[in-house]
Amino acid sequence: MNSLLFSNITRFITLVLVQILICNQLNFMGNINPYIYILFLLLYPIGSNRMGFLFIAFSLGLIIDLFLDSGGANAAASLSIAYIRPIFLKFSFGAAYDYQSVKLNTAEALPRLTYFALMIFIHHFILFTLIYFDSSKFKMIIYNTLVNSGFTLILVLLLNTLFSSKKS
Repeated sequence: MNSLLFSNITRFITLVLVQILICNQLNFMGNINPYIYILFLLLYPIGSNRMGFLFIAFSLGLIIDLFLDSGGANAAASLSIAYIRPIFLKFSFGAAYDYQSVKLNTAEALPRLTYFALMIFIHHFILFTLIYFDSSKFKMIIYNTLVNSGFTLILVLLLNTLFSSKKS
């Protein structure tokens, strides 16, 4: 149990530092930034305390908001995907989720890709909707959501592959 806790704390701190020190400094083509910190939320143990997970998700988003000066948008987006996570786990993994036997690092590629892509898209849509908060900028919200989701998904898949191969 202690190794799982240590692993989660290490992952939390590492992803926050990488997000703040590296990813927030990237600015491809003017507005493309990866939000890899959500990898922590995607990989968080499934059978854990739900209220604790929601608190951690909110705290993670709030820490990122403090460094990005984004007024709580990351906290709201992180809390939202943490809250709806069970729905998308069930959608992506089906019966394996019902029996709590899903291991994200060893799951088949298509369900894992589906889960990651949906969660990242929803996170980014909520994030950019709150950042722009103007219905006249709907095209900009959709554009930023799609482009940043694609970029984040690629990096999340690469990082997940790197970290899971070390454990094998």
